[in-house]
Amino acid sequence: MFAKILVVDDEPSIVDVLTRFLSREGYEVVTAANGLQALERVSQEQPDLILLDVTMPEMDGFTVCQRLKEDENTALIPITMLTGLDDREHRTRGIEAGADDFLTKPFEQSILRARIRSQLRLKRLTDQLEHTEGVIFMLAAAVEAKDAYTEGHLRRLRTYSEHLALAYGLSPAEVRAVRYGGVLHDIGKIGVDEAIIRKPGPLTPEETAQMRRHPEIGAQIISQMRFARDVAPIISGHHEYWDGSGYPLGLKGEEIPIGARIITIVDAYDAMTTDRPYRAALSDEEAIRRLQAGRGTQFDPDLLEVFLELIKTGKLLPEQVRAAVLAGSALL
Repeated sequence: MFAKILVVDDEPSIVDVLTRFLSREGYEVVTAANGLQALERVSQEQPDLILLDVTMPEMDGFTVCQRLKEDENTALIPITMLTGLDDREHRTRGIEAGADDFLTKPFEQSILRARIRSQLRLKRLTDQLEHTEGVIFMLAAAVEAKDAYTEGHLRRLRTYSEHLALAYGLSPAEVRAVRYGGVLHDIGKIGVDEAIIRKPGPLTPEETAQMRRHPEIGAQIISQMRFARDVAPIISGHHEYWDGSGYPLGLKGEEIPIGARIITIVDAYDAMTTDRPYRAALSDEEAIRRLQAGRGTQFDPDLLEVFLELIKTGKLLPEQVRAAVLAGSALL
């Protein structure tokens, strides 16, 4: 299947030269004459590579590049910016906007050919990695399926953790990491004996030791993923407690990554408000009472205050969460 390349330039002669060259090389070519049109084309055509001019009317190339790189649906599309000779300022701004490569006008065909092939090779590797990451998320769902009492747990945690991260004012990148952490926090249980996971009664000391390995196993499982740097600490730290009594490392207070502190709170809330083999779901009132009892020991006091406010103002009602779960089957 031929790669699709989007050419964005307000000069018809440049578009014509690039279109003829790329067509001869066997690529499918899509064009746009300005930045706004480029954004529309990307959403419609899903190109494999974008050749993007710097100076255009309505919206310049830097703005287009930045918008595409800030959107997680388009951030991985390689963008090669088209610049003039020795245009250092444009190159600097392009790097800041997230450009992957630069091509200088006028184009030398051999260089143009090599740079395009290089960027498309990178895109193919990225697509393969995305597929691998998709498998990881399916594994997380498979772990959840081992226990009938945790059905929907991952989707609820995704919703709860994202709400809390947003309410606390975390950046979009941090919110995304927390959302991934919510879905993947228990993936390490794939390395735990299924009989232990399903056991309705108390665990033996040996079983407890095995269960307590799951945060570290989970962090190891995702260690080669692109998001590992931000998400692995959330997975490995989601059973650490504010007072240092948690596991696996006994981290204390702000030593615990904020994403892990968020998951600790929402995971406890979900466990309390859903049926378990040993008890029926608790009411919101009782769950709130127990959360408050863990303030400053198990839970970060500031984060807990924000989460309790979300509950009290009706932003985390079970009906709303169920609607979010039913809205789509995908975890992310």
